[in-house]
Amino acid sequence: MNWRDYWNQDTPIYTSERHKLLHYRLIASDIIGLIPSPEAVMLDYGCGEALFADKIAAKCGRLYLSDAAPLVRERLNERFKGNERIVILSTDDVTDIADASLDLIVVNSLVQYLSLDEFRALLRLMHEKLKANGKLVLGDIIPPDISPLTDAKALLSFAWQGGFLRSAVTGLARTAFSEYRKIREEVGLAQYSDEEIVDLLNDAGFEPERAERNLGHNQARMTFVGRPAQAREMEDLTER
Repeated sequence: MNWRDYWNQDTPIYTSERHKLLHYRLIASDIIGLIPSPEAVMLDYGCGEALFADKIAAKCGRLYLSDAAPLVRERLNERFKGNERIVILSTDDVTDIADASLDLIVVNSLVQYLSLDEFRALLRLMHEKLKANGKLVLGDIIPPDISPLTDAKALLSFAWQGGFLRSAVTGLARTAFSEYRKIREEVGLAQYSDEEIVDLLNDAGFEPERAERNLGHNQARMTFVGRPAQAREMEDLTER
């Protein structure tokens, strides 16, 4: 089994329904804070179940939700049918979005499941789809020195604050014997240093910057913002 197959099913990643609810609510709140204007067109690439996507869509002009898993897309279509601001796409269908048409692209908690070649190809595609003054946000990047224990501590802290500590403890024990652990051992999770992400974004034509905080609850992980390099060059010329 690979990561794409793994996510095309119900998984034990969320230790309870409350955990899932609070996770997606926090991510939605973080994304809303990134939207540049009420007319913005944005893409959430690898969006997962996106339980609060309607709240995000209410703050922008159009929201594309894209996920590779057919089961996830089926649930998204059912949940948000009738919402004219939300468009559900497969990851392959993202190529059909008009070039230079997106104001904001969010790729959260996905990079760790991609090979280096897949990541490079994704960055090139995102560069094509962004407007010259748009932003690409890469969230939940795992640094090389982080351990599963650090992730567990971050989850338990989130659980304590969110009132699902008991289920979190049980869920961590369950995950230790789950398919997720087996795939993580066999396939691995991609990890990148600050310098590696900066180099990859530069190579794809972005001007990179590390955000002050990561999207979501785990602040041991990293978020980076990439802007098309020509936009920064134009700003520099304007300032002169």
